Amino acid sequence: MFVARSIAADHKDLIHDVSYDFHGRRMATCSSDQSVKVWDKSDNGEWHCTASWKTHSGSVWRVTWAHPEFGQVLASCSFDRTAAVWEEIVGESNDKQRGLSHWIKRTTLVDSRTSVTDVKFAPKHMGLVLATCSADGVVRIYEAPDVMNLSQWSLQHEISCKLSCSCISWNPSSSRAHPPMIAVGSDDNNVTYSGKVQIYEYNENTRKYAKAETLMTVTDPVHDIAFAPNLGRSFHVLAIATKDVRIFKLVPLRRESATSSGPTKFEVQVMAQFDSHNSQVWRVSWNITSTLLASSGDDGCVRLWKANYMDNWKCTGILRGDGSPVNGSSGQGTALSAVGSAGAQSQNSVVGAASAGRKKAQLMPG
Repeated sequence: MFVARSIAADHKDLIHDVSYDFHGRRMATCSSDQSVKVWDKSDNGEWHCTASWKTHSGSVWRVTWAHPEFGQVLASCSFDRTAAVWEEIVGESNDKQRGLSHWIKRTTLVDSRTSVTDVKFAPKHMGLVLATCSADGVVRIYEAPDVMNLSQWSLQHEISCKLSCSCISWNPSSSRAHPPMIAVGSDDNNVTYSGKVQIYEYNENTRKYAKAETLMTVTDPVHDIAFAPNLGRSFHVLAIATKDVRIFKLVPLRRESATSSGPTKFEVQVMAQFDSHNSQVWRVSWNITSTLLASSGDDGCVRLWKANYMDNWKCTGILRGDGSPVNGSSGQGTALSAVGSAGAQSQNSVVGAASAGRKKAQLMPG
């Protein structure tokens, strides 16, 4: 049985993203009202807004948490062409007595010439590393050399993707067999440019990111992209939100020789493709064991997908934006923890788990 809880988010405009922290006890939302709000889950399961502040001078598209070993750190990105890093400060004000926390801006990243459409922290084994992507077709990777000083970030890499970028996802694998890898999706409407998903891999020899793969079968605009958590697999699994939901399997091919310096070659397999939303899909998000995928679309529903032991994927639950199940579908209610964010990126479309209306955020508690 699913339990849905509605939160009066009190954003003054469309909510574009919802992001849970590592433990699932904190949540951040961002909106076209140019603000970010932080929510904390109390012991009784209620969510309370503990911080709300104006972050940018344009719509805020995405918000994301760093791993807690780096402190309580958020990053946001905006139509105002910037990304920003925020840190929670404890004990420097009287806010705590009123149940509020204090967040301060540590840095503003101003390298993009156009709207910054996504921002993601790298897996923690890489250190404190942040990637952004922009409508100008460039992925930028920054690093904080001193994790105790979040006001200093250096631009380490610029990857030119040739197409306007809409979303990015780091490969979470910490295996030494897998170099750092980032997938980039494009929402370019020109169908003559096939291959709206590109995958870049870090090369230790050249110390640069090189294109390892282009998913040529993805020809429609991509709104979200998510690598599945990797619990020791030799291959990678990538979910894509476009006009439908797609799940790809990327199997690294054995190198010709140990000295070959080019990027890894992959055998690309389509594991699943679902058009059940019958509309644009805005968000895809995995649970922590990569056994369950959530998607949200313009049909106003969140759909849950699960594979059986034969690797056949099927829908195990459907939820309307208001949290009610569809067709009595109860699905796998217990498997929903850490599903993460599912929302809408377009200004005129707010659907799914992240936002089911102009001023209400909808979530499925872990």
